[in-house]
Order: sequence, then C-alpha cells, then structure tokens
Amino acid sequence: MPKVSSVVVPYAAYLRVYEPLGAFPEPERGHWARYARRPDRPSYQDELRRSLADLVPTPPVAVPVQESGDAFVLEVDGVVCVCPWRTRLRGWQALEGLGDELPPPVLDAVLPPVVRRQAALDYERWLARNPDARPWIRTATWQVPLNWFVLVADEERQYDKGTAEAPPVLRYRTPMVQARRRVARALRTLRDTMEEGPLIDGLVDVGRWLEEFHPRSLVELDYGGLVHVMSAGALEDDHSAADVAEGVEALRQGDGAAAGEAYARLVERWRAVRDRRSAN
Repeated sequence: MPKVSSVVVPYAAYLRVYEPLGAFPEPERGHWARYARRPDRPSYQDELRRSLADLVPTPPVAVPVQESGDAFVLEVDGVVCVCPWRTRLRGWQALEGLGDELPPPVLDAVLPPVVRRQAALDYERWLARNPDARPWIRTATWQVPLNWFVLVADEERQYDKGTAEAPPVLRYRTPMVQARRRVARALRTLRDTMEEGPLIDGLVDVGRWLEEFHPRSLVELDYGGLVHVMSAGALEDDHSAADVAEGVEALRQGDGAAAGEAYARLVERWRAVRDRRSAN
C-alpha cells in the first residue's frame, strides 16, 4: 500500500486493545485473518498522513467517507490478535472535542462550520444504527494521560533507542486481565483517599472501556509520535508508569508526602512536553 508521504507526523500517543481473532464475528473474523497474512500492512503514521491529506481539498473531508479496513496485528502466545483502526468512528469522536483543542477562528479555518455540522449529522445517523460501537484505539495529543499509566507496570516497559533509519519506540504491553485488575485496585485507593475529580473520572472511563473487550485481549500504551518531541535522554529516563504506581501505593499507605513527590515528577516531565505545543 503506497504511503501518502514520508513526512513524520508526531504529537500523538495511543492506547490500543488487541483482541484475539475469535472475538470477532464472521465475516469480519475472516477478513482480519486474511489481513494478518499481508506483508504490506500500513503503520499508524500512514493513518495520520491520510487524515491530514483529507484536510487539503476544498471543502476539507472531516472524516473518511468509508470506514478503514486496516488494523494493527500482533501474535501473542501463538494467537493472532487484531486492533482495528476504525478511523472513521474515531474521527467523528475526535470532532466532538475539537472545540476544546483549537480557538474558534483556527477551527473554522481548518474545518468550516458547515463541514462540522454535516459530519455531526452523519455521525448521529450512523450511531443510531450502531449504538454499541466503540473504538479499539484511544488517542491523546501532546501527552499521555496519567490514568493510562495505571494500566501498565514498569517491568512491561519496552524502549528501543532507534537508529538513523528507524525512530525510537517507547511502549508498554500488558494482558487485559492485569490492566483491569490495576484499574480496580487504583480506583479503590483513590476513592478512599481523594475526592471525586478528573483523575478518578478518567480512570472510571478507561475501566469501562476496557470492559467492552475480550478478556484475553492485550492492552498497549504507545508513546507514538511523542518520541519525536522528546529527547533521547528524556525517553530513556521516562518511567512514568513506575511513578504512577509509586504514587498510588503511597496513597494506599497514607504517605501523602511520597505521593506528592511522585506526582510532582510526573507533572514536571509532562509539562515539558506540553509546553512545546505553544512554543512556535
């Protein structure tokens, strides 16, 4: 499959769920089984490039006209697992929160109101026919949400420094049962020690999302394009999952000072990344 361009598109991190082929009904299961044997499967960068290319025409294409037939594929203990892109669904969902990301003049210039209204109507009609639809991928720009780190452990961290030809990679992979267990434990601790707020709400939302998938799935937290805006030293020293786990355990032990220190490390690390968003 040809690439739209060779330009690296950064700034986004991803939370993905890979489900075993057996979790998909036919004929979709057959489609993914054939797809998994393809040698030319595209990357997440290809998906981003296609999305950006859709913004070039006049009027721009807010979301793809057809749903993507692509996916990420992993083999886990001999079982083929698939993470469908569902680019169209994710595009609709991203449009709902775009007003919080861009100033109105910029948003109107990129996606005129008439284009956004039509996309919203299309999504409303589609959702009426597909009320149980959910994405296999969550995306965050210029950050990794702290509640994502609750799902993984430092020993599951995979870091590759990369080469001149290949970019660095920083990601975590964990079995679904472990991710769910960690969410449940963290929620008990946070609710016992904190008032309801964005951190708890975000973790509840992620936990509910995970419940939608097969229990033998794999969860992946991928820094994605963020590796292009972080120095090699920052990537190598980044152990955010360990900091989150340390903070939650400190709260459970009633050690507010240690919890505050872990949180301060996280805030400082991710502030340095987010500040690049407005550096130009």
